[in-house]
Amino acid sequence: MPRVSVIIPTYNRRQFLKEAIDSVLNQTFKDVELIVVDDGSTDGTEELVSAYGKKIRYIWQMNKGPAAARNKGTEIASGEYIAFLDSDDLWLPRKLEKQIDFFNLNPEAKICYTDEIWIKNGIRVNPKKKHAKYSGWIYPYCLPLCIISPSSVLIKRELWNTIEGFDENFFVCEDYELWLRIGAQYPIFFLPDKLIIKRGGHPDQLSKR
Repeated sequence: MPRVSVIIPTYNRRQFLKEAIDSVLNQTFKDVELIVVDDGSTDGTEELVSAYGKKIRYIWQMNKGPAAARNKGTEIASGEYIAFLDSDDLWLPRKLEKQIDFFNLNPEAKICYTDEIWIKNGIRVNPKKKHAKYSGWIYPYCLPLCIISPSSVLIKRELWNTIEGFDENFFVCEDYELWLRIGAQYPIFFLPDKLIIKRGGHPDQLSKR
């Protein structure tokens, strides 16, 4: 059984997907299974993923949105921990290593997230004061806006099994709804290292809706 299952949901993002996949395969922490859930792509995504052979578990489904794609990935995931990576984002090489180290030192923790680098239209931008991150019982800080990126989260399977996954009625903001649900019941711990690259500004970015 792998220590970490990584789930990449994707829909017609072949131009970004290869970099996302490579950022997982290039992690310093290697005890990983990588699952790509293709949410009905028509841009040659399957051919791209098939070139990686057995390094990736590939699932295709009719287009149902990112919530359904992530939930589908968790259904077949076998890892002790679950991580999500949006197909337009990237991980820095020590992302998983540092999060696993955190859990090893804090066995009572069930979920953690990391800081991030923002790239918009190819240019690095700085977050505003309202985007500040918090650690522990962060529910009140989450109410004004979503401060957690799905690509930054690592969650223990035992916690995932107690929640109902992403609400598939949400085609956007499905992650925000989940973090609120979790944050109301559990502390969510923050690692201040910038361990992911969050890319935005492209036309198909769902958060623009």
